[in-house]
Amino acid sequence: MKIYITKLIALIVLICFSSCGQSNENKNQDVVKTIESSNKELISAPDFSLESIDGNIISLKDMEGKYIVLHIAATWCPFCNAEAPYLEELYNNYKDKNVAVLIIDVKESKELVVEKLQNKFNFTFPVLLDIDGKVAASFAPEGVLPDLARDEVMLASNLLIDPKGKIQFMSLLDSKNFDAKLLALKKKLDELL
Repeated sequence: MKIYITKLIALIVLICFSSCGQSNENKNQDVVKTIESSNKELISAPDFSLESIDGNIISLKDMEGKYIVLHIAATWCPFCNAEAPYLEELYNNYKDKNVAVLIIDVKESKELVVEKLQNKFNFTFPVLLDIDGKVAASFAPEGVLPDLARDEVMLASNLLIDPKGKIQFMSLLDSKNFDAKLLALKKKLDELL
């Protein structure tokens, strides 16, 4: 029964993301274009400190001087799971170029994240726990997908934060033009390196 309810909730969320992504597609693309093209008005990434599944506390400030690829996820999110192997590939291809990769899992227990995410994908970079969703919500742009909770807006999002803590790239979930292979993110990263 528990599995059935979990799958039903995941299906409802998927339908919501699909319809929200399509109805707000232009708004999402505008946010991405604004962040990518407006070097004069780059937004500072909000600082955070979160515990990793390994028990370490990782702070954004502690990573100053590196490019950071930040992926916001949940174990039940099919888009997040589709991107997961490409995040590991990106990390392996860029880790020697001053690039760090982090996943922030939203509102799930450590045990669930280890079982459904880490054990499935064997990440070699940190997976962080945003137990109350406040960190994910702090990255949510105003006016984007307002019919979702602020922490849910950022699920399946990818951000690129430069060594000075400025957001150089943000992709919000666009189910119609989903980029599981992270091609746009890699392109921006290659431009900056």
